[in-house]
Amino acid sequence: MEPLRVRNENSSYIYKWSLSIVNHPFFTNFIIGIILLNAIVIGLETYPVIYKPHKELFYFTERIFLWVFSVEIALRIIATRPWYTFFKNSWNNFDFIIVASSLIFAGAHFISVLRILRVLRVLRAISVIPSLQRLVNALLSTIPSLGNILLLMGLIFYIFGVMGTILFSKVSPEYFGSLHLSLLTLFQVVTLESWASAVMRPINAMVPWAWAYFVSFVLVGTFVVINLFVGVIVNNVHQANCAEEDEQEECKREILAEEIKMLRQEIAELKQLIGTKEKL
Repeated sequence: MEPLRVRNENSSYIYKWSLSIVNHPFFTNFIIGIILLNAIVIGLETYPVIYKPHKELFYFTERIFLWVFSVEIALRIIATRPWYTFFKNSWNNFDFIIVASSLIFAGAHFISVLRILRVLRVLRAISVIPSLQRLVNALLSTIPSLGNILLLMGLIFYIFGVMGTILFSKVSPEYFGSLHLSLLTLFQVVTLESWASAVMRPINAMVPWAWAYFVSFVLVGTFVVINLFVGVIVNNVHQANCAEEDEQEECKREILAEEIKMLRQEIAELKQLIGTKEKL
């Protein structure tokens, strides 16, 4: 009974110690700083003038970053009760896969794979910063609701693409010579990138009424459909913020319930210990 109680006390101490570190504001800020510093180092490695004379230094700093991230993941797993619930969070799985993959491929000959994994570690800033998490979750949640908007945009592109091919294939074959070229041109137009000077004006010089085609497509494709995209995304961001607030309240209640459970367990152990001493 005594060894079991000692193990429970040690486990409880390690859990509380890890939890206090992980929940400390300095811990999050430190990890964000390490991620940004790692991003700067990776960027500097792309300059041969800087990288080649200091290969050993870059190798040493890479090892430091990798071990810091490994210790961070270990502390976060220990600070989770029970530990396997750590992997129920998709962002935790993302962090674990990135760090574990870096450890697996460390020292391997897959240089390109290792470099890609090192660059992906910069994406961990999303999982560390809650505001970025909410934004990415909101963007991902818009994917199912964008189906009808994408269908509408596809129909608009197809209609204007066929019309453009019929109307301007002989005048401007490099832009409207076929359906796929017309669709590619319309994509350039909908981005509003040099569409007037590069596409519309040369065609309008030969076909005076061509401006009506382009202006109507810009009004429908850009100002209407794009605003639908923005509206859906803004709505989902608002819903994600509300859900995040509810989730935080639920998390606080779970932490409080876990602390109460641990206190009850410690009180029961103390009662048992006092009862044993009274018998002696």
